[in-house]
Amino acid sequence: MDTFNHLIGMAQEGLFENLIQPVLYKLGLSSVIEDAYDATLWLIAGLLQIAVLVCVIGPLQRWRPVEAITDRRAVRVDILYTLIHRLGLFRVALFFAIDPFWDSIFGSLHVWGLPTFQLDNLWPGVTDNALVSLAIYLLVFDLVEYLYHRAQHNVEWMWALHAVHHSQRQMTMWSDNRNHLLDDVLHDVVIVIVSQLIGVAPAQFVAIVAILQLVESFSHANLRVHFGKLGERLIVSPRFHREHHGIAYETTPTGKVVGSNYAVIFPIWDILFRSARFDGGFGPTGIADQLPEAGGRDYGETFLAQQWLGFKRLLRLGRRRTRAA
Repeated sequence: MDTFNHLIGMAQEGLFENLIQPVLYKLGLSSVIEDAYDATLWLIAGLLQIAVLVCVIGPLQRWRPVEAITDRRAVRVDILYTLIHRLGLFRVALFFAIDPFWDSIFGSLHVWGLPTFQLDNLWPGVTDNALVSLAIYLLVFDLVEYLYHRAQHNVEWMWALHAVHHSQRQMTMWSDNRNHLLDDVLHDVVIVIVSQLIGVAPAQFVAIVAILQLVESFSHANLRVHFGKLGERLIVSPRFHREHHGIAYETTPTGKVVGSNYAVIFPIWDILFRSARFDGGFGPTGIADQLPEAGGRDYGETFLAQQWLGFKRLLRLGRRRTRAA
């Protein structure tokens, strides 16, 4: 672990000093040097993730695909989403637009006496071990992800945005980041608050997010794989998560919501909260109202169309609620 951290640190320094720092000085942005150094770590994490996608998960998809890809344009849009998120473009935007705000908020709270809670110091000698603390953080963040994800399906205005993700009919390893950008901002706000409250170090936070994202990429893969009766209850598999995306079960929230398999890594949360389905297969994905017999609703074919239609659904919902009030 120490050797790996050392290598990552060397890569961060080398990339920053030889490429990013000179560009910032040339553009007159020396005031953001510190934030840019932190952002470099996100870039490295993203490059490593894309390498895993291309070199590991990609060949697995070609080995045992669930279905033939017939809409490559939709997959290319998902690749664009992935590059925006994994190469740090979205994260850099948050660094300059939102992170300073949170830093000032939490800085003020600490000055006013908010205690700093370090989850990895809960049991000295045990929880402060690097691997043990990583496992604990993954459990905590996976629970947060489960609750947030379930809210996305049960709260109507959140579904208006999250529907962008579920509208993909050709699910692949690139589909995880197919989200409305406003949805991503709200999600990141929740994750940042939790990380601050439990005392996650910046480098640990990057590692946790990278692991969560890689697992999600694998679970979204066009891959006919499951982990057996026991394994399916320990780790989220492509079959387990494909059931969540199944068009036969997905409905727009109307008070009675059909949904299952919300967990990102550990199905234990679905088991505990009674939302697990282990009897699913590898059926078609999407949203029920996309089907011709249900009206063939348009969720957009391009990145911009998907973002715009997400805003329109949100605004339409707001107007409807205003008229009802």
